[in-house]
Amino acid sequence: MLNDFDKRLLNIIQSDIPLVSRPFAALAERLGADEGTVIDRLRFLRDNGFIRRIGPFFDSGRLGYVSTLVALAVEPDALPAVAAAVNAYPGVTHNYEREGKYNLWFALLSPHMAAQERVLAEVAGLPGIKRLLNLPATKKFKVNVRFTLE
Repeated sequence: MLNDFDKRLLNIIQSDIPLVSRPFAALAERLGADEGTVIDRLRFLRDNGFIRRIGPFFDSGRLGYVSTLVALAVEPDALPAVAAAVNAYPGVTHNYEREGKYNLWFALLSPHMAAQERVLAEVAGLPGIKRLLNLPATKKFKVNVRFTLE
């Protein structure tokens, strides 16, 4: 269960982690606590599934990376093995199962087009894959989602 401190902490870290040498100490000062408490609560929140990751978002295109969304048509009995294999690639940011012909989707971030093509060729050859659909973005849309906890 989330306490009031956790909710205040979660509200702040979604968009306002201080860019200082000791960000958790700065958060603690802001919240009227000590650094150890902030770290302990963040660990609790992570371990209990409230936080998946804490880290920056970069404009990958400006850094020279290429990205794509990939839809896979996977034999149902092969879905767990294919999902595990896809997750093993460092550039896969997430994948999810969907209903329909294309039942496993994932996002892929690669340092260059040759690396992307290599990963897609390997994934297409996995047992149980019936079809791979490469859907590179033609226009970027960024939605900022922020959850306010009270």
